[in-house]
Amino acid sequence: MKKNSVLTFLLLILFTHGAFSQPITERYKQLGEMFVSEFSTAPFPDSERTDGHVYNNQTFSFQEHYNDSSVAVFIPEGFKASNETNFVVYFHGWYNNIDSASAQYKLIEQFSGSNKNAVFVFPEGPKNAPDSYGGKLEGKDGLKRLLNDVINFLINKGKLKSSKVGSIILAGHSGAYRVISFCLMRGGLTKNISDVILFDALYGETEKYSHWIENYTGRFINIYTDGGGTRNKTESLMDDLDAWGIPYFKSEENKLKESDLTDNRLIFIHTDLTHNQVIAERNQLMNYLKTSMLSTITR
Repeated sequence: MKKNSVLTFLLLILFTHGAFSQPITERYKQLGEMFVSEFSTAPFPDSERTDGHVYNNQTFSFQEHYNDSSVAVFIPEGFKASNETNFVVYFHGWYNNIDSASAQYKLIEQFSGSNKNAVFVFPEGPKNAPDSYGGKLEGKDGLKRLLNDVINFLINKGKLKSSKVGSIILAGHSGAYRVISFCLMRGGLTKNISDVILFDALYGETEKYSHWIENYTGRFINIYTDGGGTRNKTESLMDDLDAWGIPYFKSEENKLKESDLTDNRLIFIHTDLTHNQVIAERNQLMNYLKTSMLSTITR
């Protein structure tokens, strides 16, 4: 999460602006409909960051990094509205934003490739900043309020028929571990969360993840690297599960089979990839979504 973060940020800027000159709302037209709108229930702005954030003696200002209430909402081609709507909610990590993360990690391409009849929701986090804070999504019912606003937005657009929330998959990379953990504990929709997918992201808040694992039945996937800084926390959590007598599955990524993802609830995947390769290098997001219990699009 921290290593070479400034260099990574600069490379992301060059990558995004060089390879993807189209606006994000136009970029994925062949795959579905992308909306980007501002929501009062988005993570930011938030009172805890009105003075910005200091990291390594550098100040990341409110105006530049914590004043964007954008939420990207993507509906895949072939999506069929029903009496409840399933969601995949994704969160980016440090030194990133909605646009750059979507481009670098092929998030929309992978989501579309999973062929799931769900809506992809991507709220802006700390924008291009070294910060894991989840803003308003750390508050009580934060996730519920955001998704309610997204639903109303889509109903007004004529895209949904019902305001009922179905299953929710929470997924994120690196510093996203914090906001996901708070969504699990106090987001207001914990019973709806069917999957949690951490992409080299278990840096902390393990007590929140442990509580969810013990008290709910959703699938937990944690892919981790040697160099990303998550291995110790991951192995510690597995040790705790051993002590509590809670079964789990672990595998090297190069030995992982599709049935391993469908037949197990708690899944720990060690990979030889780097921290920034774990989402898209082998279409990991797509493969994990494909093996979820979300309904598929029938074409």
